[in-house]
Amino acid sequence: MSFLIVALAVTLLLVLIILKLNPMLALIVVSLVTGLMLGMTPAKVVHSIQTGVGETMAGLALVLGLGAMFGKMIEISGAAKQISDTLLRIFGKNGLPWAMMLTGLMVGIPLFYNAGFVIMVPLVFSVARASKVHLLWVAIPLCASMSVAHGYLPPHPGPLAIASIFKADIGKTLAYGLVLTLPAVIIAGPGLAPLVRRIPLATTDDKTVAETTQPPSVVASFVLSILPVFLIASATALRTGFKVENSWLELAGEPVVALLFSLVLAGWILGINRGMKMKDLMSLLQESIAGIAMMMLIIASGGAFKQVLVDSGVAKEVADKAMSLNLSPLLMAWSIAALVRICVGSATVAGLMAAGIVSSMAQAPGAIPELMVLSIGAGSLMFSHVNDTGFWMFKEYFNLTLRQTFLSWSLMETLVSVIGLAGVLILNGIAA
Repeated sequence: MSFLIVALAVTLLLVLIILKLNPMLALIVVSLVTGLMLGMTPAKVVHSIQTGVGETMAGLALVLGLGAMFGKMIEISGAAKQISDTLLRIFGKNGLPWAMMLTGLMVGIPLFYNAGFVIMVPLVFSVARASKVHLLWVAIPLCASMSVAHGYLPPHPGPLAIASIFKADIGKTLAYGLVLTLPAVIIAGPGLAPLVRRIPLATTDDKTVAETTQPPSVVASFVLSILPVFLIASATALRTGFKVENSWLELAGEPVVALLFSLVLAGWILGINRGMKMKDLMSLLQESIAGIAMMMLIIASGGAFKQVLVDSGVAKEVADKAMSLNLSPLLMAWSIAALVRICVGSATVAGLMAAGIVSSMAQAPGAIPELMVLSIGAGSLMFSHVNDTGFWMFKEYFNLTLRQTFLSWSLMETLVSVIGLAGVLILNGIAA
């Protein structure tokens, strides 16, 4: 019965959005109705909604806000155009998907997906606008790389936590993960790009503030744009690779701190130092926040829907059903993570729940702990849809319809999940 209720809830959500109800309102209404239908008390449903909103925004609010400000500064200064022009010269117009794929990997390995996405979105728009190409043709390769890194590779929180549950070797997990990453990002990135290029996009008025007549140098543009990524990557490498323990290092590696420092530096070098008045700079930054306010509310509402599904026990029920199937440990781990992901939305929740359920299988004959970690990581990326905050971020940032988001983002996530499973099974066959 729970599966039928979840299916009805998703259908109701789609109907409400098709009827032009604001997605935030639709998500809250469906969260409330779903919780009541699943037997939760009204008080518990409201508490779950509030908890979901709070937990989602606790990790995203400052990152989204600072990321929007930083992106605005990079864009209006002309730095984003300098970067896009340089990429065009190096890779050529036809090689842009490969350029964005490599950029996504560089950003995605050290940086949490949400932070990396917010930082890189202005670059996607700038490259697409400068080269006059389809927006999704350059967006999908970038997002595929960052998503794969988020699901497959330590030191991302999900794979790292799952590795600790299975007592898997982090170095081996990373090595296996990198082997799987290359085919996954190539197929789901540049490989998928020509297909999503066929999706017709509505033209929108360019409301971008006019760029300065004299953009910053190419070196300054690249350095400032990747500065938050560099800070986080350096801190992560020193902590994990060289075992350096330092409170200041941990502080510098926090996405919020890295973005704040980068924003202040970019504001000074690209704004104040080039004659911009403080009042005008603050006005631009305030404008950038106003532009993402509704998107933040929609993402928070998606977190509320996810939390209702978790608190109602649907995720555990899905996992228990999967355990009754007679499958290999790797396929079982992937299946449970995929089912929980589809029902709950959160890749991290799906991965951790699946790891807890199948943790005892790590010692089963033929089960390699590191591959179990990657199997769950791949499953946790399966078919992102309306209950996933990543789905709504992609939809709202790129101003897509639900259909367009399913045909691009959801398809890309499904590809990286299935390719990851195939790669894990192949590696297991070679190692056996």
